[in-house]
Amino acid sequence: MKNVRTHLSSPWASFAAIVLALIWTIPTLGLFVTSFRPSKGINTSGWWTVFTNPEFTFTNYSRVLFEGRGATPPLSQYFLNTFAIVIPSTIIPITIAIFAAYAIAWFDFKGRNVLFFTIFALQVIPLQMSLIPLLQLFSGGLHIGTVPIIPSFGITGTFIPIWMAHTMFGLPLAIFLLHNFIAQLPRELIEAARVDGADHFKVFRQIVLPLSIPAIASFAIFQFLWTWNDLLVALTFGGGKREIAPLMVRLAEMTGTRGGDWELLTAGAFVSIIVPVAVFFALQRYFVRGLLAGSVKG
Repeated sequence: MKNVRTHLSSPWASFAAIVLALIWTIPTLGLFVTSFRPSKGINTSGWWTVFTNPEFTFTNYSRVLFEGRGATPPLSQYFLNTFAIVIPSTIIPITIAIFAAYAIAWFDFKGRNVLFFTIFALQVIPLQMSLIPLLQLFSGGLHIGTVPIIPSFGITGTFIPIWMAHTMFGLPLAIFLLHNFIAQLPRELIEAARVDGADHFKVFRQIVLPLSIPAIASFAIFQFLWTWNDLLVALTFGGGKREIAPLMVRLAEMTGTRGGDWELLTAGAFVSIIVPVAVFFALQRYFVRGLLAGSVKG
């Protein structure tokens, strides 16, 4: 009976997977085709008409990447700004979280479990609640009455507050994922290294860090995609400066109030998804393994 059910369910599962893949892929295909069509064709017919009346041009990508408008720089500048935001905003929380996760998992200190569950609980706090307080802290410091508790950092209008905000918002998930993975490493392996005279830093560097690559890559995908597609944090902490604005800010401006220049918007949108897709496929072999860290024992 079990074999019969498995035999009957497999075609339906495959069919459902194909349908979901088509639903996911068709809009992306339409976006890709539209990005190569001239403005006149986009305004007069649907993208599917290219199969009967093909019209293609590379002008859309040339204009959106290398031509600015007045004081607005070309999209290539925003592209570079996004890399300047995303790379530190991914590396910094991973660096802090891997040390914190190792300490919580393998250091025996009072209040360790309370600390871990407190960090885990921070994930449920909406980031929108902390945007204004953080902005006030970065721009003016912290004062109680007229007494300064934390001086003004003087970093408004730079990449630093965006890095710090993304780091703060990403740390709870990073520590949670990495802790679950590191805590499941064989205790005998760690104890054997300690018996051989290795200190904690050597154990971390030579054993824990290499074995934690799947969990690190899994979180790196999450953090990279989140920061790459972020608009709210960049708008809040960017100070309105185009010199540090990321790609999503420019795409939001291109959309406008009436959604004009579809040929440029689709080209810019497709440019924005190339890098996240490449990152995901490059690290996907670690993705499921890192997500399932700590879910089972034995």
